Amino acid sequence: MTTLDTVNTTSESLSARAYRILLDRLIMLDIEPGEPIMEKQLAEEMGVGRTPLREALKRLESDHLVVTYPRRGTFASQVDVTELAHVSEVRQALEPLAARRAAEAHGGDMREKLLEVLAELKSLNPKQSQRNLLAYDLSVHRMIYGVTQNEHLSETLIRLDNIATRIWAALSDRLPSLHEHIVEHTQLIEQIVTGNPDEAERHAAEHVENFYTLVREAL
Repeated sequence: MTTLDTVNTTSESLSARAYRILLDRLIMLDIEPGEPIMEKQLAEEMGVGRTPLREALKRLESDHLVVTYPRRGTFASQVDVTELAHVSEVRQALEPLAARRAAEAHGGDMREKLLEVLAELKSLNPKQSQRNLLAYDLSVHRMIYGVTQNEHLSETLIRLDNIATRIWAALSDRLPSLHEHIVEHTQLIEQIVTGNPDEAERHAAEHVENFYTLVREAL
């Protein structure tokens, strides 16, 4: 490997690390909507250079989580609840497809992990913080998307789910506990690991519709 390759690999790794950290903070609203992104402070805090950080911010801008203004800087994007209908429309089309593909693979390489999650869901503590439940919901969705073995499908759904979760976080004081919504995954995962594509598809569609209904009623 050349020196240039080594530098690129290191840069990509640091950029990915910065992206993951900032992604979680933006979704969970640890960085509040409209808050400026303090590049120097964040770079020092995360132990990365300005270049990897800026690469991460470019990805986050394409995810619609930050916005950059010439001569002003980069800011956390506002939470636009009017996006919910459009996000839900696309998720309604793609989530059932992802569930079907996951069920056709019987969970694939993630089957054992999905069985572990299934057991966890049946005893999930409803008294956990909303933040912990949101993070858990994100991890379950991403696991299911990963089983599809379709990067285009997975990446699109992750981006949409991030936006949907951020909307939920912004409205959490008006919404019921996320516990029941997460437990809905029980039947979906059962259909995936037993290889029932039709039922998995149906449960996924219902899950997205229930999410949309809950948030819409809170507005």
